[in-house]
Amino acid sequence: MHKQINCGGKILDLRRPQVMGILNVTPDSFSDGGQFVKPEKALEQARQMVRDGAAIIDVGGESTRPGAKAVSLNQELDRVIPIIEAISNELDTIISIDTSKADVMQEAHKAGAGLINDVRALQEENALQVAYQTGLPVCLMHMQGMPRSMQNNPIYENVCEEVTLFLQDRMEACIKKGMAKSNIILDPGFGFGKTLQHNLTLLAHISELKGLGAPILIGLSRKSLLQTITNKPVKERLSGSIALAVIGALNGGTIFRVHDVDQTLDALKVVNAILEIG
Repeated sequence: MHKQINCGGKILDLRRPQVMGILNVTPDSFSDGGQFVKPEKALEQARQMVRDGAAIIDVGGESTRPGAKAVSLNQELDRVIPIIEAISNELDTIISIDTSKADVMQEAHKAGAGLINDVRALQEENALQVAYQTGLPVCLMHMQGMPRSMQNNPIYENVCEEVTLFLQDRMEACIKKGMAKSNIILDPGFGFGKTLQHNLTLLAHISELKGLGAPILIGLSRKSLLQTITNKPVKERLSGSIALAVIGALNGGTIFRVHDVDQTLDALKVVNAILEIG
């Protein structure tokens, strides 16, 4: 697996676990919807996450929670471009654009984004072509169904095998287009069209995805499976989120998309100290 990724001129070091801080500039995201809609609030949150040690700030303008409503192109651009520009102008950090729309990818790249994070794995119209043209690295995620209906009744014969085959197919499509394999990150898509059992099975078998030879992004922060396990509301899921991140790191995860950067990074530093010994 490649040890570094060039994200628009900024290097992401993958020799140790890295944290991607979540910055949702949306009114309806499941955990922090509405908190960072105003640019000044979003910028302050980005500053804090960088101070806490985030290697990447992931900016999203369309909620992908179960039941989420679709957002128009102009609305998404209006939400994300000003904050990407503001972060790029002030902070020396990698900015990721969390989108599936080709035009948003293109404009975010111009504004200073260095990574494309797509829950639909570049399957939307022109997304693969535009992502290739930007030259940016991409994160490809697995999702069964669409956000508005993905949790209705997700069914798999073998969740690990099906997720792995899907991500392998999307990775091969990117390589065929001309992208370097070293510019591809894979995300099994925890919570996206998956039951509690599916999510836990995937987490326990992350090593199967590692066989594809790409870094693995894990996004489990505050997700609803923790409510099922711990019976805690969204704002009280820090301990559970850290436990999932630690398990993910021990099983081979590389990048961790989280809300609580400081605490998660401390836990990952401990994991990394153990992994370096042996």
